[in-house]
Parts: sequence; structure tokens; C-alpha cells
Amino acid sequence: MARLPPPPSASRLAEVLRPEEDVVAVHPATRLVRIFTALGNHPQRWNSFRYAGPLPHGRFDPQQPSPDGSPSTGEQPGVLYFALSVRTSVAEVFQTTLAVDRTTRSPHLVVLRPARTLRLLDLTGLWPTRAGASQEISSGPKRVTQQWARAISAAHPELDGLWYRSSMDSGDPALCLWDPPARAALPDEPDVLLPLHHPGLDLPLSRVCDELNYLLLG
Repeated sequence: MARLPPPPSASRLAEVLRPEEDVVAVHPATRLVRIFTALGNHPQRWNSFRYAGPLPHGRFDPQQPSPDGSPSTGEQPGVLYFALSVRTSVAEVFQTTLAVDRTTRSPHLVVLRPARTLRLLDLTGLWPTRAGASQEISSGPKRVTQQWARAISAAHPELDGLWYRSSMDSGDPALCLWDPPARAALPDEPDVLLPLHHPGLDLPLSRVCDELNYLLLG
């Protein structure tokens, strides 16, 4: 069984970092892909971090839960999730239902390039092993990975977030950004911003859903 205990202290995590090996630099020319919902309980804009949390589906939400374990809405760190492809984004966002609903809660697709180089802790290499975990950190119980997120952000407030493997898209890269400090890394304008029901997305989404065996709705 893969190893995923609770994290050690932030000070211990700070000691095991090898910056030349453990930090991924994401160049500003890199296109990042995100699917977000403009309506619902937690409506967002293309460039808005989510400060309410941790949510049950948020693998690396860094927020502290309320005393009763529910998501907190107080002053908290923010989080955003990205991928490098539309397929990875679709696979991650719609993994619960395995159906891509193009209308409910007004889902949108955004493609953007960061305004500066992002510095992310690499969870795909040996850092998890040295920290006392394993590659299970990218696929294990979210209540535990959220504990790791809080410990990592406390140990490395200078890092913009995490680089990890998508557990739903054959281990392809996924990114988690935290505010602070990544808010300043978002551009003024996106490269692409479209509702998922836009006709121009009919064919790409159909192909992605066929590859994933997801149902395309709407």
C-alpha cells in the first residue's frame, strides 16, 4: 500500500527541500487551462481565487476548516487549479459524475499564460518520499492531502503552489496555485475565455469525452 501519513511539521518540511531538484519553474509562455463555474454556491471569475474551503473535492485546498469540520468562509488563503490540457481539466473537474454538463452553474473554459514565472513544489519527483509520503499524495484521500497542502504552504510561503500528477488523466501534469503569493502571477487578460456550451467547443469536447468515456451533456 502506498504511504500517505499526516504531514510532519512545517519546519521539518522546510528542511527536506532541495530547491534545485524540487521546484518546477513554469515559464510565462506556458498556456494553462482551467474550467470554472460562474454560478452556484462558489461562483468564480476566470481570474478569481477561491477563498472558501477546504471543499471536499479540492485536493490541495490550503484553508483551515471550521471547528465543526465544514468549509470556512473567513479570511483564508486562496486556491486555483489548472492543467496543461483541456482533457486533463475535463477529467479532473467532472470526475465525480463522469458527465460534462455544459450548462448547469455556467461552466467556462479559460486558457491563460502567467504574467511571470511560477515556482511550484514538484510532487512528481522524490520530494514526497523525502518528506515521508509517496506518490499517493496526488491520489490519496483529500482530507489528508489538504493537511499536506496546509503544511507545505506554511513551510514554503515563497512558492506559488504545487505541480502534481492528475489521478484522472494518466498522470499528466496538473497545477495548484495559492494566494498568496500567486495572485500577482495572473495576467490582465486571458488568451481564451468561452462558456462550455460555445459551439466552437462542440468538437473538442466531444473528442475529449470520447477518450475519457465521459458523457457530454448540453
